[in-house]
Amino acid sequence: MNDYARGPLSGLRVIEAGVLLAGPFCGQILGDLGADVIKLEEPGKGDPMREWGRERPYGKSLWFPVVGRNKRSVTLNLRVPEGQEVLRRLVADSDVFVENFRPGTLERWGVGPDVLWEINPRLVIVRVSAYGQSGPYAGRAGYGSIGEAMGGIRYTTGDPDSLPSRVGISIGDSLAGTFAAVGAMGALRVAEATGRGQIVDSAIYESVLALMESLIPEYALGGYIRERTGSILPNIAPSNVYVAAGGDMVVIAANQDTVFRRLAETMAQPELATDPRFATHTARGRHQCELDELIAAWSVKFTADELLELLHGNGVPAGRIFTAKEMLSDPHYVAREAIVRLDHPDFGEFPMQNVVPKLTATPGGIRGVGPELGQHTDEVLHDIGGFDGEEISRLRASGVV
Repeated sequence: MNDYARGPLSGLRVIEAGVLLAGPFCGQILGDLGADVIKLEEPGKGDPMREWGRERPYGKSLWFPVVGRNKRSVTLNLRVPEGQEVLRRLVADSDVFVENFRPGTLERWGVGPDVLWEINPRLVIVRVSAYGQSGPYAGRAGYGSIGEAMGGIRYTTGDPDSLPSRVGISIGDSLAGTFAAVGAMGALRVAEATGRGQIVDSAIYESVLALMESLIPEYALGGYIRERTGSILPNIAPSNVYVAAGGDMVVIAANQDTVFRRLAETMAQPELATDPRFATHTARGRHQCELDELIAAWSVKFTADELLELLHGNGVPAGRIFTAKEMLSDPHYVAREAIVRLDHPDFGEFPMQNVVPKLTATPGGIRGVGPELGQHTDEVLHDIGGFDGEEISRLRASGVV
C-alpha cells in the first residue's frame, strides 16, 4: 500500500523522453508531486537545457537544476533498435510516458502508442508538441515562441506603439507542460479504473489559447480585436503601475467601487469617489488616463514603503513589483517557504521555487536538484529494466547508453 510519503503521486513511475522545456516541465510537475521520474537523455549530450541559462558558473546551467529536479537521469540512444528495446523494457513497468518529439517520431522508431500498449495496456502516453498530433500543421517544426504567436498571447502583449513582446518567460512551453500534467493525472484516474491508458495530446498553441479569456467571442460576436495595452487593463481603472518617490514601482488595483472609495480617502481626496468622472466603474474606464495621472501625482510624494503602509492600512490592494532580489528576502515568501534551498554538488546552496500548489496532507517536495547526465543509468536499467551487468556493459560499449 502506498503511503504517499513523497506526495500524492508517490508510487507512480514516469518515463520522460523530452528535451528543452515543454515535456520536461510536465515531468517536473509530476516529480514535484512525488512521482519517480526517469529522464532519458542522449548519450554524451543530454538535454540542451543543461547548457541554457544566462549565467553558467563552472560551465553549467542554472536552469537545468530546476527543470531537472526530482528526476533520475538515464542516457539512452532512442534512434537505434537497441535503445528502442531498452525503452520497451522500461515502459513495461511504468505508468506514464512523456515525450515532446515532432509528431510521428515515435512511430518511425517503432515505439509508437500501439506498440507500447501491447507491452503495457495501462500506460498513459503524454505527447507535447507545438501544434498537436493531428491537423495540417502537426508535422511542422515548432517552438514555444511560435505557439505563443499562434495562440494569441504575443499579439496582446507589450506596448501598443511597439512590436508584440515576449512575456519574459517561456510561457508557451510551461503552459503546455502544465496542461500535459493535468491531462496525465486525469488519464491516470481512468487507467486505474479501466486498466487502459490513453494519449494526452498537449499542444503549445492550444495551451496558450486556453488562457486567452474572452478574446474569441469578442471578435466573433462583437468584431473587436483585443490589442496591446501596455501596463493598463483597458476600461478597468485604477489598475496600473505607479511610481513612488525614489523611482520604486507599485501596482495599485482599486477598480471596484467600494475599493476606489477607500483609495480616494487614502489620497485625502474623498471627493474623487463622487466625481461624475470616477464615481462608477464605467465612468472610471472612460476617464482612465485622467485618473491615472491623478494617482501618479499623489504616489510620487511617498516612498514605496510609506505608500504601501497607507494603502494596506486602508484595505487597498497594492504591491511592489518584485525582482528575484525582493523574492529572496520578502517575509511572506519566507513564511510560505515559496523558495527552498537545496545542496548542489558545484554551487553549494541552490535556491529555487518550491512545489505549487501546496497540499496539506501530501504536499510533495523537492528531493534533489537536476542530476548529472547519466547518473542513474545503471541502477534504472538493472532495477526496472531487468538488465544484468554484462548487458549494461555491452550497451555502454556500443554507445546505446
